[in-house]
Amino acid sequence: MAMQAPNMRVMKRDDLDAVAAIDALVSKQERRLYYERKIESVMVNPYNINTSLVAEVDGKIVGFVMGDVYFGEFGIPDTSATIDTIGVHPEFQHRGVAHDLLDQFLTNMKGVGVRKVYTLVNWNDFGLERFFASQKFEPSKRINLELQLP
Repeated sequence: MAMQAPNMRVMKRDDLDAVAAIDALVSKQERRLYYERKIESVMVNPYNINTSLVAEVDGKIVGFVMGDVYFGEFGIPDTSATIDTIGVHPEFQHRGVAHDLLDQFLTNMKGVGVRKVYTLVNWNDFGLERFFASQKFEPSKRINLELQLP
């Protein structure tokens, strides 16, 4: 039986439990505090645009995407956005939920004048890299620098 198309909407504070639970299932890590801080920072800062979305099926959150809009930060002259987290409940993976979330996210970003969207993928996360490649993402001309502190 085909799944109904998910309903996309902007993430709210009340979505914290569902988002953290999906992430824990997918990542096998407990990162509730991260999501708490991330959601709260958008809700209390009037200068932040809430770009984060959830996908619902039958009123249940089955996926989410979180990102930010940048208006010239990091010396990048164009308005740009990042996707920092995307997650889909395991029971709803491989059903187009992530594609639908990303399509809506990109539509929203175009609406606020974003010209480029960035994300980071671990070099050995082939599934996630394939997903983003299927959405026309390609390697950036920027270098991600890292410093390991002792």
